[in-house]
Amino acid sequence: MKKIILLFTCAAFLAACGGDDKKEPAENKTEPAKTETAAPDKTQDPEYQKGLAIVAEPKNLCLTCHKIDEKLVGPAYRDVANKYELTDENVNMLAEKVVKGGAGVWGEVPMPANTVISPEDAKAAVRYVLMLRNK
Repeated sequence: MKKIILLFTCAAFLAACGGDDKKEPAENKTEPAKTETAAPDKTQDPEYQKGLAIVAEPKNLCLTCHKIDEKLVGPAYRDVANKYELTDENVNMLAEKVVKGGAGVWGEVPMPANTVISPEDAKAAVRYVLMLRNK
């Protein structure tokens, strides 16, 4: 079983590594309109920062299959965030899928169990992902 998971993880990693053309976004010279009801900047939230660090950690393999706004092997983080609200129930359910693996929600390709990430780190990573919601 471990060999199958390792083989799947390696195959997913190799599939995700191909053809990544990096393009710098054009600089936006206009300032965004300021309003009194502007939402607070989530990127300054300590939970956001912690989760981002966990997701970006290469040993956790998150970015092998996921990107913020682009579907790779797995769904885009923003698609997940737009499907699930940031609630403790959803955080626990999704963190369990990160640790134990899951299938069927986002297509045919199953998400393998992540034996590297701790349950606490999985919850922090899921909180970060769900904070990307733009609905």
